[in-house]
Amino acid sequence: MLPPQADPGDSEKVVKVIPEATVARLAVYLRVLGQLADGGAETVSSEELAAVSGVNSAKLRKDLSHLGTYGIRGVGYDVASLQHELEKVLGLDHPQAVALVGVGNLGHALAGYGGFGGRGFPVTAMFDVDPDLVGTPINGIEVRHVRDIPSVCPAVGVTIGMIATPAQAAQQVCDQLVAAGVHSILNFAPTVLQVPAEVEVRKVDLAVELQVLAFHVAGRINEGGPTSPQVVHGRNGSAVATS
Repeated sequence: MLPPQADPGDSEKVVKVIPEATVARLAVYLRVLGQLADGGAETVSSEELAAVSGVNSAKLRKDLSHLGTYGIRGVGYDVASLQHELEKVLGLDHPQAVALVGVGNLGHALAGYGGFGGRGFPVTAMFDVDPDLVGTPINGIEVRHVRDIPSVCPAVGVTIGMIATPAQAAQQVCDQLVAAGVHSILNFAPTVLQVPAEVEVRKVDLAVELQVLAFHVAGRINEGGPTSPQVVHGRNGSAVATS
């Protein structure tokens, strides 16, 4: 979750910590607002913004209340102003330099994705161990050897690391990033990383997501039948399919 936002003009002001689930939705609202702004919209109602974002209007208004933003009755929200507020709260009012480690098939696709830079996450450093990749430029950035992480990341101000290595290499790469001062990591490797308490890790496991979708496909196919999957909750709160 996001830490309290300091207000230098009011030392007595207390700002609540924003729940992590709300932070994820704020990012969605920001994306939608960008699309509205590109289309020339100047204002948007809470109902309109909620519908496009896939939430109900009450939840949206509660989420935005964490920013102290309530809109204007009968008018809604000013698109540009709300964009600015969300960018500030999400830390996007200045670019977040990203380092990509692992430039194989997935990594190469991530490196070529233009949406990162356009949303304030320019990839400024890339690393690999493959001698055929090290020293070659990708989108104007030279791929460096993984051993250069300690010197390159601080030099280019990396704040976020993306790991797209094989599972067996991910922990060592993570340790190198953390030692280089990178405390926010997006992990695409199919493994759980062990990190200090001050390091934030977000895991993207595409295989797990496909397995969840497969579960729902099976539920629809067998709907109403004796083998229709049912969900119970294990000790850790995760969903478990039973038949």
